[in-house]
Amino acid sequence: MPLSTSYSAILRSIIVAGATLAATACGSSDILNPTPGTPPVSVTETYPGTITVNGAFTQPFAVSTIGTVTAKLTSLAPVDTVTIGLSLGTWNGATCTLIVTNDAAALNTTVTGTAQTIGQFCARVYDVGKLTAATDFTIDITHF
Repeated sequence: MPLSTSYSAILRSIIVAGATLAATACGSSDILNPTPGTPPVSVTETYPGTITVNGAFTQPFAVSTIGTVTAKLTSLAPVDTVTIGLSLGTWNGATCTLIVTNDAAALNTTVTGTAQTIGQFCARVYDVGKLTAATDFTIDITHF
């Protein structure tokens, strides 16, 4: 049995309204040409510090988007050939729980991890038993 003209018009209006609502709920008003999301922008933060013999330096930072996180040792002084530790981990407000570590980091060494959630993370620079004097350093932390 064919649908009446008025019933067909109502059904067509409901389908169009449903499609429009679905497109709006997805963040796009154009079903055929949806607007792609804006890709996250990486942030690089630079932190200088000093570690003493048998010492360590922990730098907390916040990650607002899931993705790659890196810490790069960009300067060492007065001796730029010294080997130290460089790590990334999670920060609970008091402690840096190390996840990715390199106990043989030299100048320009990078450690890389993946933030699987947003939240508080940390980078840690530490003596691995090779320092004979206090050492100044700079690390660049890059994340989304």
